[in-house]
Amino acid sequence: MEVPLSEHEQRVLQELEQALAQHDPAFAARVRSENVYRYAGRYMWWSAFGFCAGLALLVAFFTASPVAGFAGFLVMLGSLVSFWTNLRRMGKAGWADISRSLRADGLGSMVTDVRARLRNRFKRSGS
Repeated sequence: MEVPLSEHEQRVLQELEQALAQHDPAFAARVRSENVYRYAGRYMWWSAFGFCAGLALLVAFFTASPVAGFAGFLVMLGSLVSFWTNLRRMGKAGWADISRSLRADGLGSMVTDVRARLRNRFKRSGS
């Protein structure tokens, strides 16, 4: 249950925000644009990258060196644990926030542009 701030508390909060914006405008802008969910999302991307790197290490070196393959498995396992932890930290509200920001940033148009470029490249090389 959310409890709204009293008028006095809202005034104090606005004064603090104004003082922060006057003292350090770059920091105030960064604080306004960042939130908890962005950090968890960023760590999830790094976890996914770590999982792929661990998988590549596992596949590339398992037959030559089982120790290196096992190290790749451990990297994959650590990445999965990190991904799961950050996924739980985000929750439903975090997913909604990230999907909203991706729509605002135009991720769909970026993917469409890349897809069109790849199609044009393969059409030219095939003809």
